[in-house]
Amino acid sequence: MIARTFVSMESPGAKRAGAGGRPCQGLYYAPEGERPRVAMIATHYQIDFSEHYLADMMAERGIGFLGWNTRFRGYEPLFTLDHAVVDIGVGVRWLREVAGVEQVVLLGNSGGGSLMAAYQAQAVEPVIQGARDLAPAPGLDDLSAGDGFVSVAAHLGRPDVLTAWMDASVVDEDDPTQTDPQLDLFNPDNGPPFTAEFVARYRAAQVERNHRITAWAEKELSRVTAAGYFDRHFSVSRTWADPRMVDPTLEPTNRPPGRCYRGSTEVANRGDRGIGGETTLRNWLNMWSLSQSQCRAESHLAKVRVPSLVINADADCGVFPSDADSIYDAIGTKDKRRVDLPGDHYFLEPAGARDGVADLIAQWVAEHFDTNPVR
Repeated sequence: MIARTFVSMESPGAKRAGAGGRPCQGLYYAPEGERPRVAMIATHYQIDFSEHYLADMMAERGIGFLGWNTRFRGYEPLFTLDHAVVDIGVGVRWLREVAGVEQVVLLGNSGGGSLMAAYQAQAVEPVIQGARDLAPAPGLDDLSAGDGFVSVAAHLGRPDVLTAWMDASVVDEDDPTQTDPQLDLFNPDNGPPFTAEFVARYRAAQVERNHRITAWAEKELSRVTAAGYFDRHFSVSRTWADPRMVDPTLEPTNRPPGRCYRGSTEVANRGDRGIGGETTLRNWLNMWSLSQSQCRAESHLAKVRVPSLVINADADCGVFPSDADSIYDAIGTKDKRRVDLPGDHYFLEPAGARDGVADLIAQWVAEHFDTNPVR
């Protein structure tokens, strides 16, 4: 039997809301009647991880699991990295001080990979700055480091994945129907298959689009603050357009061709939902900008010097083997392992894929830590 405990905590600088809710909330999973010596904590930038698909599975294997949410769950346009890592620290301390866990393994799943890497880096070698015009979050320099790090189907950060997915053909951010046909992934004159020359031009134009939005956001922020405003909202369209989503010959895997996380890539790219789609000037600079954001994993991963496991899903249609390679290469420890497993992004398919992930993680944890429970 699995015991599930609701955990609700205040955070330094973020107290209980007037309606009653606390900023940090999650569920802790553990075998009934046992105290695990090792537990994992999983958090995302804005997705609710309290019922993460691995939670029960890890508890069944004798490893505690805290599916943890920061104050930004569902509020991504308000995200600031310094406050998020402080909120993660609240969860880590709860595991050690309340749940009685001896070792904590940070689980970086999907977008959570770069976030948990940033947490570990800040805990061992503080580098994260406060958001623009704001003091650093209280507690930022008082974090409890993790003892292990696991990356599952993760990418290199919010600016990196957005830029890799954003449509390079967009020429007018206020009118997504205005595009450069020579850079249009869905113009049959360009492919697929796409030539190396086309992909190189496309990738350069994606980076340029990110920088273009950053330059506009900087200028616009100066304008609105001069007028007495703190921020303003804007939207970013057409962000389901990674060439690999269209051309399966690019970085071949077992992923379905022409698909992204929202179905048909071409349809999704013209839809109303995409990462970074709803943002603000400050949020863009804090989270999505290649040149300004602290939410990029590589520099943080260099400070991850604990045992590490990197898992790549071989049928993922949004995160690719090169992402796992880059994460593995950037991790600062020599005690690291990289594994490919069958499955889509969340290992919903094929049948038994999630068991394969849970078994691998449990075996790896047992190789590095004492997993005998305290009864």
